[in-house]
Amino acid sequence: MIQTITPVDNTVYVEREYNSKIIEETISNSVIAQNEWKSLKVDERVDLLKKFVADFLSKEKQIIEEITMQMGRPISQALSELKGFKERADYMLSIVDDKLQDIYLPEKENFKNYIKRIPLGVSFIIAPWNYPYLTSVNSIIPSLAAGNSVILKHSAQTPLCAEQLYKSAKKTLPKNIFNYLHLNHNDSLKIVSDNRIGFVSFTGSVKAGYEVQKATINKFISIALELGGKDPAYVRHDADLENTVENLVDGSFFNSGQSCCGIERIYVDKKIYKDFLELFVEKTYSYKLDNPLKESTNLGPVVKLSSAEFITDQMNLAVKQGAKMMIDDSKFNYPKEHKNYMVPQVLTDVNHEMKFMMEETFGPCVGIMPVDNDKEGVNLMNDSPYGLTASLWTKDIGVAEKLGNEINTGTLFMNRCDYLDPGLSWTGVKETGKGCSLSEIAYEHLTKPKSFHLRKQLK
Repeated sequence: MIQTITPVDNTVYVEREYNSKIIEETISNSVIAQNEWKSLKVDERVDLLKKFVADFLSKEKQIIEEITMQMGRPISQALSELKGFKERADYMLSIVDDKLQDIYLPEKENFKNYIKRIPLGVSFIIAPWNYPYLTSVNSIIPSLAAGNSVILKHSAQTPLCAEQLYKSAKKTLPKNIFNYLHLNHNDSLKIVSDNRIGFVSFTGSVKAGYEVQKATINKFISIALELGGKDPAYVRHDADLENTVENLVDGSFFNSGQSCCGIERIYVDKKIYKDFLELFVEKTYSYKLDNPLKESTNLGPVVKLSSAEFITDQMNLAVKQGAKMMIDDSKFNYPKEHKNYMVPQVLTDVNHEMKFMMEETFGPCVGIMPVDNDKEGVNLMNDSPYGLTASLWTKDIGVAEKLGNEINTGTLFMNRCDYLDPGLSWTGVKETGKGCSLSEIAYEHLTKPKSFHLRKQLK
C-alpha cells in the first residue's frame, strides 16, 4: 500500500493500493485506444485536449490545496504551478499542427515524395513530486497531441495529482487515451521494458535513471531522462546587484530549494562579493518559514523527514570541512517540533572539495564563493557531474553569449533562473540525463519519420 505522509505535520494524508493487478489490462487498453486516437486529425486532437486542460484548471481550489498537503509548498505559491501548466499546454498545442505537417520534397516528374511524422504508440510517463503538474504536463500534452496514448505513474508522494488528471481526461478524452497506475519501483520497470511501450519519460534520481535506461535494453525506443542537478550562477562585476540578489535568493529557496533547476551554487566576482553576500543574507531573513497552509507563509517544509536529515548532514559535513553558516536559526519562528521545517541557509568559505558544492542537495540552502574573473567562474560552473541550467548575471549580452558557449549545460540563462520557456527545449547534459521535452523539438522525440517514395507510373 502507498502511504503519503504530508510534510505539513508528518501524518498520513493519503493511502492507496498499488495497481499491480491491472497493468496488463491498462497497457492493452492503451494500445487499442491509441490506434483510434492516431487516426484523428491533429486539430481534432487539439480541440479535445483544450477541453481536457480547461476542465483540469476548473478545479483550481481543490488542486492547490492538495499540492500543499502532498508536498508542502506554501498555498500562497501553489497557484503558480497551474499557471505554468496552462502556459506550457497552450504553447505545445498551438504549434503541433505546424510541426506535424508532412514534409514534401521538391517535385520530380512522375514522383511524389514526402515524410510523415508517425506517433510512437503508448507513452509511459514517470513523474516526480516536486512540481507534480509542471513536470508531467511537459510530456503528457505533447505526447497526446502527437497521437500517442499515455499511461502516467506519479510519485507515491503525489498520487492525487495522477487522479486529478485522470478525472479530467475521463470527462473530455476518448476512453483509455489517458490512464494512470499507482506502482512500486519494480512494476514501473516492468512497464518500461514492455515491448508495447513506445516512449518513456522519467524524472528522478540518477540511479533510478540508469535503471530505467537499462530496462529498455531489449528494444529500441526513445526515452527522456531528467535526473540530478546542481545548477550554478555566476555574478559578474557589472551585474545589477539588487535585482540579481533578489532573483538568486528566490531561485535558491523557492519551493524550499526542491526545484530541478533551482540555484545550488553561486560564484561572485570578488570585486562585489562582500556587497552581494551582505544583501543576500539580508534578503534571506525576510522569508517566513511556517505552516504552508497559512497565506502569510512563503517558505514551507521540505518533503520528508529523511530529506531534512540528508540536507542537514550535507551542510554539517561542509561546516566540519571549513564552511560557515551565515543564517542564524533563532531569528526564525517556525514549527520546531517538525524537523522538516528548515531555515534557509547560506554557506560561505565553501570549495569544490566539499560534497555540498558537488552533489545535489535539493533543499533550502546555497553555497556562495568569490572568484577572480570570468575564466574561474566558468571553470567552476563546469566542474560538476550535472548540467541542467546555468545562469549568468551581467549587463552585457555579448559577454553572456560568449561565456554561454563555454558553459556545458542544457539551458543558459542571462539575468534569469529557475524558469522554463515552453518555446525552448528542456534538456540536460552529463548525468542530468538525455532527451528533450517542450519546444518544437519535443515533437521529433514523440514521433518517428516515415518516408513515402511514390512513383506514379512505371515507364
